Amino acid sequence: MASEFDSPFLEVLRNRIDLHHIPFSDRGSRLLVNCVDSTFSLRLAERWFKLDTERLAAYRDRPPLIENWQLLDADGSPLHVTLTTYPHAVHIDTAAGELKLAFVDAETLILTLPPGRLGMSFQANLDHAHPDRRGGVLRLTGAIRRSIAYTTNAHLTRNEIRPIGDGAQRVLIEMDASDGDRALLLNVTPRLGYNRWVPEPGAALEAAARRWHEWFAAAPEVLDEYRPQYLYAWWIMRAGLISSRFYTTREAMTPSKTHYVGVWQWDNFFHALAFRHIDPHLAQDQLRLLLDHQRDDGMIPDAIHDEGTVTHLDFPVKADVTKPPLIAWAAWKLHQHQPDREFLDEIYEPIVHNNDWWFEQNDVDHNGLCEYQHPFSSGLDDSPLWDNGMPVESPDLNSYLCLQQEALSQIAAEIGEQADAAIWAERAQDIAERMIQYAWDEKQGLFWARSKKKRVHVRTPFNLFPLITGRMPPEIAERLVAHLTNPAEFWARYPVSTVAMDDPKYNSGQMWRGPAWVNVNYLLIEGLHRSGYDQIAFDLQRRTLELIAGQPDIYEYYNPETGTNPPGAASIFGWSAAIYIDLAIQATREAEMRGDG
Repeated sequence: MASEFDSPFLEVLRNRIDLHHIPFSDRGSRLLVNCVDSTFSLRLAERWFKLDTERLAAYRDRPPLIENWQLLDADGSPLHVTLTTYPHAVHIDTAAGELKLAFVDAETLILTLPPGRLGMSFQANLDHAHPDRRGGVLRLTGAIRRSIAYTTNAHLTRNEIRPIGDGAQRVLIEMDASDGDRALLLNVTPRLGYNRWVPEPGAALEAAARRWHEWFAAAPEVLDEYRPQYLYAWWIMRAGLISSRFYTTREAMTPSKTHYVGVWQWDNFFHALAFRHIDPHLAQDQLRLLLDHQRDDGMIPDAIHDEGTVTHLDFPVKADVTKPPLIAWAAWKLHQHQPDREFLDEIYEPIVHNNDWWFEQNDVDHNGLCEYQHPFSSGLDDSPLWDNGMPVESPDLNSYLCLQQEALSQIAAEIGEQADAAIWAERAQDIAERMIQYAWDEKQGLFWARSKKKRVHVRTPFNLFPLITGRMPPEIAERLVAHLTNPAEFWARYPVSTVAMDDPKYNSGQMWRGPAWVNVNYLLIEGLHRSGYDQIAFDLQRRTLELIAGQPDIYEYYNPETGTNPPGAASIFGWSAAIYIDLAIQATREAEMRGDG
């Protein structure tokens, strides 16, 4: 068997993918391989809402498509396995020899076989099956159709499939691979046809290694102190991609392939910030995918899944649901990194239409400031800002709209719409001034959210978010920064807590009621620079990098006091990985400018 392609990037990530909490997966694939106590399983990163109609997140609890997958010795006894993992392959050491697992393509795994006799058994949760001369085919029929084909070029000495229970099959095979390089192919597909062509094992492993090497090699270099977690973040950004299918019209990044299967609007804005450093077209497609499903009235869906879009929810209130309006902000950042006027021309009118929707449908009291109609539209699902009911006129939303209109001004100027550029610049300044007029509290030194014409008396960093516009008068900016950097409020060991730590509603373990979310930090870092607080911005940048690098995996949110991940925080989390990438690149360039890189 040919040796695998040698890459220093792959070696850095040796055993980072533990197969227990972190699955083995690949770009565009829906296949997730796990292993616990020498027993493998294979899940699909798919929602299948036609089957799971009661709960949107039921896919997390669905049984694996393949489970109780074990390797057997020549006598049929289960083999103990010792794993060494890399981004491109899993090396499986057993008493019968070493096997290697890798992706051939997004739907196909190859398992190389050692010389000699070896067996394998697994349970496939499908309702139809038949063996054949080279392996077998198993199918799930009905509303959802999925198929598995297992194929080997080794000599099959035993090949049995028997039904067990309702809609499951037990597969038992024995193989003799004594006569050369042999492998077993596992193809999992929703398609009518199967991939049953077994490639030369060494070539397949080398191709897998080269694909990953080329991905890492395309990324900008960073300082050595960031490199291990930086490469792992890039692993997340590639392994988390899913291929286009039905409503998922373009290759897209999932927030977490194990926890959030689909595409969420504002997650994609942050994902695009990382992808711009390695593949500008892929970055642009994260925004195009959202605009592919823009409603006629201008609203962009909250989320997009293979089977449809999420634009309206009946819980916890009945209302349309979207996400914060940062698409123009993200698009302008892509253009600044690699200018592409054609892309700006393509997206300008749809974003204008979306901006119009916010002001036409969400300015309930007609004061020029917009409200959230649904708590999920904020992205801050369980924040205490919504405890008094909806709608809520919140400072974060109107700060985003200020940034959006500022970016629209820049985009309009770039594509030659000078009159529009002037109008958008004026509107950006107007909304900043209206926030001061209607939401600023001079006595408390912060901006209040309002629900039903009453202040929402909870202190969050979103009460400070007008700072991110860079348009606050110095005396207001100073008061906001004082709150932000107060160790009793938001400036924990690992800032920024999402509720002030001295507020009665602070809970360090509950999503948006206390934990630090690094996208919040990212926006505040930018706002601090825009407002002239560079040293505080550098400090927050440093602390954010330390927070994300503090554990082997990268999480959805963190305890701001300890830096640990609360139990509910999703792992292999996309926007946290994307932000680590972007901040590490920024920190490296800043060090180079100072001459200490």
